[in-house]
Amino acid sequence: MATTVTLTGTGVRFPGAERAGPGVLVSHDDVHLQIGTGRSPLMRLAQAGIGAHQLSALLLTHLHSDHVSAVADLVHTRWVQGHLRAIGPLPVVAPDGHAPAFVERAPAANAYGVEGRVRHVQDGPPGVDGRWFPLPDVPVEVWRSPCGRVGVEAVRVRHEPAGQAVGYRIATPDGVVVVSGDTCVGEEVAKLSASADVVVHGACRSAALAEFVPGTRFETIFSYHADTVALGERVGVAHLVPARLIPGPTSPEQKADDEAGVRRGGFTGRVSAGHDLMTVTLPTQTPTAAVERGVQR
Repeated sequence: MATTVTLTGTGVRFPGAERAGPGVLVSHDDVHLQIGTGRSPLMRLAQAGIGAHQLSALLLTHLHSDHVSAVADLVHTRWVQGHLRAIGPLPVVAPDGHAPAFVERAPAANAYGVEGRVRHVQDGPPGVDGRWFPLPDVPVEVWRSPCGRVGVEAVRVRHEPAGQAVGYRIATPDGVVVVSGDTCVGEEVAKLSASADVVVHGACRSAALAEFVPGTRFETIFSYHADTVALGERVGVAHLVPARLIPGPTSPEQKADDEAGVRRGGFTGRVSAGHDLMTVTLPTQTPTAAVERGVQR
């Protein structure tokens, strides 16, 4: 079975009707990895035909709330499904440090509901299978599927307000997918992306908005997110998917502006400004091998 990369959310911190919170689903055969879990991922996963019980692991890039707001929802939903399917707790892969305490406490917010379900239908409370790893300065393997065919490497990225931030490189028999997480464009992601087939990377139209942001809080925000032009300068891959675009494009013209910014940086490969449920299929050796689906916006 081919490897697919599905954007389960391309929104920003402010809610939008057409963009769920940031998330990416990478699937190969029966291995399904969800990277990030902003608001409403379960609904997008359902639209993609995947249930919480099918997830092989949840990979967290960092703990900014818009990237982890649905951790408890995923854990609880998988737990409730457990009396129908013996699947066990959700494996969560994240840098050691703040993540273990956050992930393990997230389900506790609904302690009253958990207590009631345990009394009536559940065998015990929800839990997670934490796979915590030291924050790596060079790419290191942090997870591998039981079948051995899918491996995940992680590396520290530059997202300074979140000191424990990583990007992921997922290798399958069909190719390599990189999901940057939130970061400015740095040598870390450039190295992580070397020889990758698809890179999903957050991007700001900061160069285009430069005259409007000096002295505002957006000047600070843009400083630790990737500019589209800089992204085009530093990342050289066959297919670049700028996702979680800031500001989110609301028209075909703005989407074209995002793609044009990457081109101005010198990028010569395929570029596709991301939207929810966009799916790229590997391998991408021929123009017809990469398939995008979902509602074009």
